[in-house]
Amino acid sequence: MALGWGTMIIMGASHQLLPVLTENRLFSVALAYVSFVLAAIGIPLLVYAFYTFQLGWPARWGGSAIVVAIFCFVINIWGTLTGGNRDNVHAVYAVTASVWLLLAAFTGLALVYNFTSPFLPQGSLAYLPFHAHIGIAGWFLLLVIGVGSRLIPMFLISKYANERLLWIIYFLINGGLLSFLFLFFLPAGLSFAWLPIIVVFIALVLFGYYCYCCYRERIRRQVDSRMKISLSSTGMLWIPPILLIILVAALPVGHVDSRLVLVYGFITFFGWITAIILGMTFKTLPFIVWNKIYHARSGAGSSPNPGELVDNSLFRAMMVAWLAGSLVFIAGICCRRVPVLRAGAALLVSAAVLYNWNVWKVLTYKSPAK
Repeated sequence: MALGWGTMIIMGASHQLLPVLTENRLFSVALAYVSFVLAAIGIPLLVYAFYTFQLGWPARWGGSAIVVAIFCFVINIWGTLTGGNRDNVHAVYAVTASVWLLLAAFTGLALVYNFTSPFLPQGSLAYLPFHAHIGIAGWFLLLVIGVGSRLIPMFLISKYANERLLWIIYFLINGGLLSFLFLFFLPAGLSFAWLPIIVVFIALVLFGYYCYCCYRERIRRQVDSRMKISLSSTGMLWIPPILLIILVAALPVGHVDSRLVLVYGFITFFGWITAIILGMTFKTLPFIVWNKIYHARSGAGSSPNPGELVDNSLFRAMMVAWLAGSLVFIAGICCRRVPVLRAGAALLVSAAVLYNWNVWKVLTYKSPAK
């Protein structure tokens, strides 16, 4: 879920969006292809290794391919930034997020090796919270906020701009992450485990305020459904930290409900991350395809709006299936009923099918014959 869905699609989109943020050409298209191929080979190999629990060569080779793919991605991001506008806060978000991703990937590979050839003080499972949260907050959160803070005003055609607020959010998130790393390895760190969560939560509230101001000062009064989904995902950002605070509060008592842990992970990946990808895919992909088809014909006649490349009926059906599936699945986790879980999973699979169908229709769009 984290690598095959979230990371691959965000890495792919970053190669298209980062040049827009830095006002510069992509450093290397060839490096982007190398990154894609290595990730496309490494991720299925790692998934197979985890599914069969063969943590020998399949996991090691798969994990190594993913680390090299991410390293290529970081080089590409850094090269694009150094040749463009270095003071751009959005680009700084993207570069920092890629560094956190690389750290998360190296940590994951170390944990894979530690399963069969122990070299860490504790077992690999003890370090999973460290690995997961630098990936979630360091990679996903930073990049989503960095890119989203640029795309949301652009798509809304908003007059609002506040770089100072974005820098405050940037330092709060990274400060929260660094304090989390420090407390994780500190013997008495559990007593202050709530501190980094509170710091990051404040950053999320400020980002929500930023999005609200963009929406309030928009020039385009009518907001399409795809943009509404992306905006609503900022509200979902607040749910995982709240659940984390509840979990941390339960730790000293010694009773942590496993259902709450599952809901936390589910909402993070199937809720927040998926919601923003579902919305932004059908805002950015149609424009990319439209630009490829109609760029050379600009001014030579009428052309469709990029949004017309999307099948809106499929999009609405996908969103209904995703929302219903998510709610039913969470209910299944809470009540521990397998039939409810299966019903939720079936709805989520149907949402995934509809998503791929719509993406395929956009990618294979042909200009109507004159």
